[in-house]
Amino acid sequence: MTAADVLQRLAQVIESRKGGNPEASYVARLFHKGTDAILKKVGEEATEAVMAAKDLDHAPADAQARQALVGEMADLWFHSMVAMSHLGLGPDEVIQELARREGLSGLEEFARRTAPKATP
Repeated sequence: MTAADVLQRLAQVIESRKGGNPEASYVARLFHKGTDAILKKVGEEATEAVMAAKDLDHAPADAQARQALVGEMADLWFHSMVAMSHLGLGPDEVIQELARREGLSGLEEFARRTAPKATP
């Protein structure tokens, strides 16, 4: 089982919750609330992940701090996947983009994305 397999199965579960009962499913409730609620949750999880990372940075040998960061990152990935599904994206698209960037210099990739567009 690969990480991509896990992400694909999770994406399928998330997708199956679209149109589901918001009283019976947390994901269905997020979909029901719409884009702003979903993106707000992604932002909250990102902030919690940053705080957990800072805690681990201050105590790198602390197993609890490490597990807290793993949990927060899992929450961030999960809610990002809900947002992606809501917006019609799947994990394969992100994995393909990461594969495309593999071997590129991070500075080179950033320059490509921020370079001014040529006018015809």
